[in-house]
Amino acid sequence: MVRKRWIPWMLLVSCMGASFLQGCRMFGPVDRASITFTHVPRSGQGGSEVLEQIGGTVMGAKSGDRIVIYSHNQVWWVQPLHSKPFTSITADGSWNTVTHLGYDYAALLVEPGYEPPSRIETLPSVGNGIRAVMSIPGIVAPPIVPKMIHFSGYDWFVRDSPGDHGGEMTEYEPSNVWVDEKGALHLLMSQVEGRWRSAEIRLSRSLGYGTYRFVVQDVGHLPPSAVLALFTRDDRQERDARIEMDVELSKWGHADNRNADYVVQPYYIPENTVRFTVPSGRLINLLRWEPGKASFRTLAGKPSGSDGKQVMSHVFTSGVPIPADERVHLELYDFFHSQSGLQHPVEVVIQKFEYLP
Repeated sequence: MVRKRWIPWMLLVSCMGASFLQGCRMFGPVDRASITFTHVPRSGQGGSEVLEQIGGTVMGAKSGDRIVIYSHNQVWWVQPLHSKPFTSITADGSWNTVTHLGYDYAALLVEPGYEPPSRIETLPSVGNGIRAVMSIPGIVAPPIVPKMIHFSGYDWFVRDSPGDHGGEMTEYEPSNVWVDEKGALHLLMSQVEGRWRSAEIRLSRSLGYGTYRFVVQDVGHLPPSAVLALFTRDDRQERDARIEMDVELSKWGHADNRNADYVVQPYYIPENTVRFTVPSGRLINLLRWEPGKASFRTLAGKPSGSDGKQVMSHVFTSGVPIPADERVHLELYDFFHSQSGLQHPVEVVIQKFEYLP
């Protein structure tokens, strides 16, 4: 059955009283507290890449109460991550956060000490630490078409929606990505309207098994908190389930750290990460992806892979993914920016990307 739609920010939908507006449900007693949506994201299948703002207000909140958001795509998923499930309520009763897309959205007003599950089949009722529950359908709207660039013979989508790194949100700016007259890709971290914005592009199609080659001009100037990530990932996976292989060039916020690593996610399994040091100057990073094997190699010096001096190599034979809908990503961001103290713009140049089956 197709549900009739109401524009939520025009109606400021509230689920109080004995009547219920179609598409909005309140579970349990309604005289304790109420939740209102003032901004509802689009309805969509979701995935790890796209996040949108969601917000509203609360009446009757008590000290320490917080909001928990869920989006619905087959099941209800806590938002924006299971590691970051709570949204604070301001003094005027408003709340705002980001969420991955779903077909429906729900807000729970919860008491201190409540621990939300990462996924649930059905929404809970009021009680056991939950003071109010409200759900509403997403907005039916045409999909947003992201900016696209052409680099190294391929079409790439430019990211503009926020993302999560280690529980801290990263914002992206499409104008921080461009290709120069020589065909090299530039990724920039800079301040836009007083906020630091990062840069990321994603290949428009999956390539599968083969050799991936990334020629990076130089990373010797990067501050310790900057991260240049060259990786493949299946973006259909939800939030924290990463099917991903990475070359990461970063000191992860510590000046005395090594500045590079190879990873087959999840990174927290010790044998899935190999750290090493790369010199300043041009780097050639290669990944040969085969059934049950991921062979990484880094060369320094000339742009030709055969002429560069080998810096590091490693072969993973455990946890190697199989091709599905993975895409190549090229990303520059600031690790834990709230603590990094980044003061100046940071730019990297990727001279070339190549793929051989």
